[in-house]
Amino acid sequence: MKLSRNQIKMLLKEWNMAWEKHDLEKIMELFHDDVFFENWSGAYIKGKNNLRKAWVPWFENHGNFRFLEAETFVDEQVQKVLYRWVLEWPSMEPGFEDKPEIRKGVDVIHFKDGKIITKLTFTKTTIEIDNKRYALQI
Repeated sequence: MKLSRNQIKMLLKEWNMAWEKHDLEKIMELFHDDVFFENWSGAYIKGKNNLRKAWVPWFENHGNFRFLEAETFVDEQVQKVLYRWVLEWPSMEPGFEDKPEIRKGVDVIHFKDGKIITKLTFTKTTIEIDNKRYALQI
């Protein structure tokens, strides 16, 4: 099942609303059972159930976060999206704990059978705190 451009855009709208509400179950509904997720550090997870297990602690411990859509490119033909985002949340970086932090990144999202089958996350190696840039502690 291929999604139309409009269907992809509607799915991404659902995606954004689910993240805004911190609704992990709604987010998980949008993933294919065989999803492959790779985060910014290169760590990866295969399978929707494994991804849910990995994300539960993040949602429970970091409830005060917000993703903002900066820019989105949709390729209907190949069922892929380039999604540029901004994350606002309380920092966990040493020396900046709980200060407002901004991270910027990109997700490369692939669809299969109307669901997200691959989500590759890339992030800048700098963060912004108090309008200053700092190297991300890797």
